[in-house]
Amino acid sequence: MSESFETRCRTLVEDLGLCGAADVVSVRPLTGGVASDIGVVDLGDRQICVKFALEKLKVREEWRAPLRRNRAEYAWLAFAASVAPRSVPRLYGRSERENGFAMEFLPPDQVYNWKQALLRAEPPAGEAAAVGGVIGRIHAASTEPAFDRTGFENSDDFHALRIDPYLLFTAGRHAAVSPQLRSLADGLAATDRVLIHGDVSPKNILMRTGHPVILDAECATMGDPCFDIAFCLNHLVLKAVHLPEMAAVLHTEIKDFWTAYQPHVSWEDHGALEARVCALLPALMLARVDGKSPVEYLSDTARDHVRLLSLSLIESPTKTLPDFLGRVDNGVEA
Repeated sequence: MSESFETRCRTLVEDLGLCGAADVVSVRPLTGGVASDIGVVDLGDRQICVKFALEKLKVREEWRAPLRRNRAEYAWLAFAASVAPRSVPRLYGRSERENGFAMEFLPPDQVYNWKQALLRAEPPAGEAAAVGGVIGRIHAASTEPAFDRTGFENSDDFHALRIDPYLLFTAGRHAAVSPQLRSLADGLAATDRVLIHGDVSPKNILMRTGHPVILDAECATMGDPCFDIAFCLNHLVLKAVHLPEMAAVLHTEIKDFWTAYQPHVSWEDHGALEARVCALLPALMLARVDGKSPVEYLSDTARDHVRLLSLSLIESPTKTLPDFLGRVDNGVEA
């Protein structure tokens, strides 16, 4: 832990009136994220979590993003709390000067991480349906006339964090499907239909008493709801490749996510949304093996399989998730 990080944490909690800088008992950094510095601050009577955005992300490729995304993340958490209060951590305030915020610390003995449960091949406990339902509620609430878009017009940040590293960078590595990937990027950039989280990944979801607690909303923006759906389902597809003995179960989880999400779609035809999800999914699959942020758990053989499968589905996309899963089950054949 650097001296500067501890100093920033002490300054932040004092700025927020949580305690004096000198009264902080300890600061413990948390690891695992690539986009932010996060730590647990012991205030004596309680522990809290603090978060500061990084300008240069901790990945091998050059990847930078605006620090102001910390503000958008806090705003997303605050809005989500108004819709699904059990599905976000309690917030303790944000400092514009320090470009950081404080929130509830969730002790490991009270929660479990969805990604880790998936990688341990644990039997599902309704996580996908719970997440799909919550994301659907938040999306729907952001289409209501009273919703205030202020603070969520973050298309430039979304481009830097998602469109460029996932779609455009990958397009540069795969000339054969570059037109399709660039078309998907253009479509995402041109859509501001709902408030999206932008990083609905199992690693960012803690389960507490059956309810998902969704973290890491740094990519929050007005955008296309298909992104949140496809981004989450992509992780289930990849883990099904990684754990073939769990493939059938995880494919059912994908269907359960959509079944829980779909009833909340009131702003457009849900069939059109499902088709966009199916078009985006293989692009994100390819990005997680050849983009700027590849998943760490796939073997070389599994990566080759995902690459071939993705290219096939990008060139000939399906319109429904059952058809998509059928293609996945059958390999690379159209």
